Amino acid sequence: MSVDGTYNTVVKSPLGDQAATLTVKSDGNSWTGQQVGAMGTADITDGTVDGNTISWKMSITVPMPMTLDCTATIDGDTLTGSVGAGAFGSFPMTGTRA
Repeated sequence: MSVDGTYNTVVKSPLGDQAATLTVKSDGNSWTGQQVGAMGTADITDGTVDGNTISWKMSITVPMPMTLDCTATIDGDTLTGSVGAGAFGSFPMTGTRA
């Protein structure tokens, strides 16, 4: 199954649940897209695809400038993974294909 699609995601962060829409468009072992949520829009960089696992980075400015390291596994229409926020730790992410 393709990892491509739009996913409604929720990250359990110290600032509360962060809902966003993640768009995935793969091309072989790489992918591009965007994440759009209440804290703004982030372009995906360094997107990789390994089977049904995707990894990527996002640079954010709210609540403070940082680069997030993300990994998720897609099983059917379900996405589960984590968002790494450097010294702030890692937070669980879940989602469903829209």
